[in-house]
Amino acid sequence: MEIAARLTERRTSVDEVFDYLHDQITSLELLPGDKISEADIAARFGISRQPVRDAFSRLANLDLLLIRPQRATEVRRFSMREIEKSRFVRAAVEKEILRRASALCSPEGAAKLDAAILEQNEALEKRDVDRFGTLDYEFHKTICEIAQADFAFDVIMTEKAKVDRLCRLALSKERRLPDLVTDHKKIAEAIKAHDAEKAVEVGVFHLSRLDETIEQITETNENYFEAPEA
Repeated sequence: MEIAARLTERRTSVDEVFDYLHDQITSLELLPGDKISEADIAARFGISRQPVRDAFSRLANLDLLLIRPQRATEVRRFSMREIEKSRFVRAAVEKEILRRASALCSPEGAAKLDAAILEQNEALEKRDVDRFGTLDYEFHKTICEIAQADFAFDVIMTEKAKVDRLCRLALSKERRLPDLVTDHKKIAEAIKAHDAEKAVEVGVFHLSRLDETIEQITETNENYFEAPEA
């Protein structure tokens, strides 16, 4: 079945192209530095180039595509500056969320955390990286809800999305799922015990795991990163 046949009245061709390419990029079917063509995508979907151009623009706003005049559009490489900026913002927000969640965690909230860890363990047993990725987002959303600051999840989600491709490379190549599930379990236990300092300590350590990921990926795939500014 042609992709064009899947377009519905409620969803525009821009949405369809955006979702398709977003999935291709975040799942690493398209790797950093890969080139993509408006004309090729338009032909694939059986549409004009304008909706493709609009979808490209949306992806560029998420730092997933690099659009340059008179040059091929390519999947954006990782920027160390943007990674550090994202980590700074996320760490600041998550520290406060973990403190609030530890103070406000109710028996109902504790039960939600237990259920979340159970699902993550099931994904771990099946080595289901895709499922874990979904559960990872849900886990952080649950903590925000326990902290009675669900609005903070939007910030965390935005910043987390900027490094998810990098994390996925680590998951697929290094099989770090056990470490991440262990971190989440420790965070959940600290929140349930109303131990804010422990929750923050583990949360900061959890975020710091990206350091080793960056080091290892730069050693094996340096071309996935933008050249440092002179």
